[in-house]
Formats: sequence, structure tokens, C-alpha cells
Amino acid sequence: LQESIAAGVTGLSAAITSSRGHWTFVAGVSDLESQQPITSTHLFGVGSITKVFTAVVIFQLIEEGKLQLTDTVSKFLDPEIYRDIDTAAEANVDLLLSHETGIDNWEDDPAWIKAGRGSKLDPAHKRTNIEPLDYIRRPRLTAPERGNYYYANTNYELLGFMIEKITQNTAEAEIRRRILAPLGMENTFLEGFEEQNQGTMTKRYHFATEEYREAAGINVAFPELQDGKLIDCTASNLSVEWTAGGMVSTPSDLVKFATAIRDGKLLSAESLATMKMWRPTSSGTSEMGHGLFRMRDSEKDGWLGHFGGVLGLTAALWWKEEG
Repeated sequence: LQESIAAGVTGLSAAITSSRGHWTFVAGVSDLESQQPITSTHLFGVGSITKVFTAVVIFQLIEEGKLQLTDTVSKFLDPEIYRDIDTAAEANVDLLLSHETGIDNWEDDPAWIKAGRGSKLDPAHKRTNIEPLDYIRRPRLTAPERGNYYYANTNYELLGFMIEKITQNTAEAEIRRRILAPLGMENTFLEGFEEQNQGTMTKRYHFATEEYREAAGINVAFPELQDGKLIDCTASNLSVEWTAGGMVSTPSDLVKFATAIRDGKLLSAESLATMKMWRPTSSGTSEMGHGLFRMRDSEKDGWLGHFGGVLGLTAALWWKEEG
């Protein structure tokens, strides 16, 4: 942790659980101006770790007989939701979960990069869950043909809408009812769609690299710090990410979630086996299942989980495949 702080990261928080106990670790500060230290109860945006929550709810619906892996977007959703999004109508649950739909990712759209995290962002605006899809209502530009891996938030946004259609409830309420409440995850919520329950949100600082400046541009609401090396993007919110990446949590809460998946408390053995149907990814260093990735360390041990990254925040959730 201290090496990361020395490299310029402002603050970190971590938790580890094993059969021997539970440990939390912190380093750095949550606020550069006040120099308030990071604590284990500080809240962080966890980005795409949110997708694992979405996948768990989808598999629970499959177990309840309300959904099948072969069901398509067009079977459940109002055509207005996926209007003009190339290949979306025929995308099925299997391919949505594994990022093989051939649907573009709105986060790769140059207009979104500026409007979603850069110079054209309105930090005060709480986006609706359908707004991000407006950036890809056009012919496919970046995704490969269906059946090939291409990571896209769009896939998990559409899964969120399917959850809502099937349950006649909001996706965030279903995540809370099925996962957060039973596991006692009191410091976890979908920002922009739920109210913060407790805990203190850490400030959000983003590295203002040349690449970021060129692609996104610096928002006037984001003060530049440390001679322009950082921007303070605390004024932003995660509503744009919803069921693809809008979750806020703590390491200790995420550990509860990971162990519940690992120990079969949320899903059946059959569902877990389906989540672990691995396919190669474009990175060559990991494999993708249905909502989970698998990586191997230097000892060739397998680790299951997901990374997450949003404006000003990064996160990781991993558990050992065996043992």
C-alpha cells in the first residue's frame, strides 16, 4: 500500500478474509486539502465490480425459472430501449453476460468520453439509466462480430433492464433484496439511484494524463492539483454507470459478497459452474466467464473476480479459485 502512495495514489483501503480471520488495511488520505486519513469505513466507487452483482441476480432469475440463457433482449424489453442499437435485439443472456454480443460500448464513443467524464460533463446531473444508450444508437463501429469477446458496459445495462422487466421492480431494489440485505452489506448502494445509508465518501482524484486531457478534456468543475497532475472530480457521480458500474461500497462489504459467491450462499452449484465457463479475452492474461474473470498469478494459481474503474476511483475484488 505504501508503495502505491509513494507512486502518487492519494488513498487506499483493502480487506482480506481467510479461514484465519479478517483484516483491513488503509493508507493515505481521503481528502488532500484537509489531510483526513483514509479509514476502513470510507466509501469508494467500485466500478465494474457492479457487474458481478448484476450477474448474480440474473442467475437467481434463471434458477427461479423466469429467464433462460437463450432468451434475447427483444423477448423482454420494449423496443424503444434498444432502438437503433446495432445487434442488440438478437443478443441473448448468455452473450450479454460474457461480453460476446457484438454491441458497441458507449464508453468507447468519443462524444461520451467528453460528456461522461470530461469537459462536457454536467457534474450535477443525475442521469437516467437509459441515457448512456443514446450514444450508440447507430451502426456498430467498434465491436467485433457477435460471438467474439468485446467488453461493453452496454451488455450489463441491458441486463439491468431485463431484471426490471421480469421482476417489475427496480434493479437496485432487487440487488438490495437479494444480495445486500441478506449479507448485511450496509455500506453498499447504487449511486444516483439509491440514497447513501452510512459511511463517508472519499474524495475522487483522477490522474490528468496527456491521454485523458486529449480524449476527455478537463472539466471546469474539476480543480487541478499538484501542478496539473491530478484533478478533483468529487463533484461527479456514478449515475451514468448504473448496473454496469455504479456501485459504491467498502472492502469489508465486498469481502462478504465474494465469500458468499464462493461458498454457494447466493447461487446453486449449477449456476456457479455456468459462471465459470471460461472463454479467452483479448488481453490474453485473463479468461471471461458469465460475470466473472479468471486470472492466474506467478504461481499459476487461479483467482476469480473483477476489476473496477470509474472517474477518480479504481477497485479490485478477487478470491482464490481453489483453497
